[in-house]
Amino acid sequence: MKRSASRIAGIGLVFVATLVGAQSPSRVWNFDGMPAGAPGQEFVAGPGDWKVQFNPAASSKPNVLAQLAKNDRPVFNVLLVGDTSYGDLDLSVRLYAVAGEIDQGGGLVWRARDAQNYYIARYNPLEDNFRVYKVVDGRRTQLQSADVPRSGGWRTLRVTMRGDAIECYLDGKKFLQATDSTFTRPGKIGVWTKADAQTLFDDLAVSNLK
Repeated sequence: MKRSASRIAGIGLVFVATLVGAQSPSRVWNFDGMPAGAPGQEFVAGPGDWKVQFNPAASSKPNVLAQLAKNDRPVFNVLLVGDTSYGDLDLSVRLYAVAGEIDQGGGLVWRARDAQNYYIARYNPLEDNFRVYKVVDGRRTQLQSADVPRSGGWRTLRVTMRGDAIECYLDGKKFLQATDSTFTRPGKIGVWTKADAQTLFDDLAVSNLK
C-alpha cells in the first residue's frame, strides 16, 4: 500500500522531533535553589560524600556543591547528572580546592556511561598540573598533561569536545589538546575528585556544540 505524501511528511516530522527532544538542552547548576544536604534526585553519586552547603565564599551565592570524603589513593569520587546526555559539548565549572594531603582539586566528567567509564579533565594544585584522561572500567589513562601556575581561590575549568577532538581550558587559557575515540556516544556530565581531595564546585554549565 502506498502512503500519502502528507503521511510520510508527518512521519518525518515526528522522527525529527524525537531526535531533537532526545538532545539535552543548555543547562546551568548553581545549587542556590537546593536545600542543604545531599544533592537532588537528578544527581547520581558514586564514591565520595557529596553535599550542597551554604558558603559565604560561593562563586555564586549562597550555595556550593562540596565533596567532603577523605578516601584513600585509588578512589575516584564521582557525581554524575543523571538526566543529561551530551556528545559534542561545551562544559565548565568553578572549582575551589579546600584540602587534601594525598590529592587536591578536581575536575569535569563528560560522555560518561557510568561512574566507571568517562572522560575527565582535572586540575591538581598539589602537583601544579592540569590533565585530561579517559577512564575505562575504572582504570585511568592519561591523554595529555600541562604544568600550570598555582593560584588560590576559585578557578574555572572548561572543556570542549567535538567528535574526537578535546580542548581543555583553565581560567580562560587553553592548556590541553587531545584526540580520542573511546567514547563516541553522548553521555552524562558530572564532577570529580580523587582520594582525599575536598573541593567546592559552583556554576556547572553545559551546552551542545553544533
